[in-house]
Amino acid sequence: MAISKANFNSFNVTPTASKFITFNSSNNGLAADDVGGALKLISTQTASSSATISFTSGIDSTYKEYIFKFINLHPATNNAYLTFQASIDGGSNYNVATTSTIFSAYHDEADSATSLGYNTSRDAAQSTSFIPLQVDGVSNNADGSSVGIFHLFDPSNTTFVKQFFYTDQNMAQTSAYSSNAFTGGKVNTTSAVNAIQFKFHSGNIDSGVIKMYGVS
Repeated sequence: MAISKANFNSFNVTPTASKFITFNSSNNGLAADDVGGALKLISTQTASSSATISFTSGIDSTYKEYIFKFINLHPATNNAYLTFQASIDGGSNYNVATTSTIFSAYHDEADSATSLGYNTSRDAAQSTSFIPLQVDGVSNNADGSSVGIFHLFDPSNTTFVKQFFYTDQNMAQTSAYSSNAFTGGKVNTTSAVNAIQFKFHSGNIDSGVIKMYGVS
């Protein structure tokens, strides 16, 4: 099979930063377009002995997916696990019925204890309380922290419930354990979700950063 070659200088596309060459229906069939799946940073919040961290703006119909990145969340209270709830009234109330699943894995530094399994004490069934995102609580040792990613899909849709999933890595309870959690579920409303709040189930978020992105 012969390979066709094209002269770059014949392409009628104006170079644009952060754009890709894509095909369209025009005569030359080319255009400078947005990169699919690109992350747009919307908001950054830094905890400082914070009871909660809330995102009450920027969650709208602009994006079909929102990603929250948790960077070195450090609890004030040992063995505290992360939770969340959604709002349909701009953050006046965080109490939307939510059903979730959760499983986790852990491994200790001594290589003497491992586990992988579903956790029935942390899942939720139509709960309007704050929803656990972790099984093993995070150590509040000086070097203890948790990192993770939370995905929320199409929050402004008024036909479907709002799907989410979360995964993390943390130094659990004491410095001896490495723990992962895998959580998924649905915020069971067809109303638009327009705010979300995160907090540890006990005590404050002593320090850490949460970043919210839209996915184009």
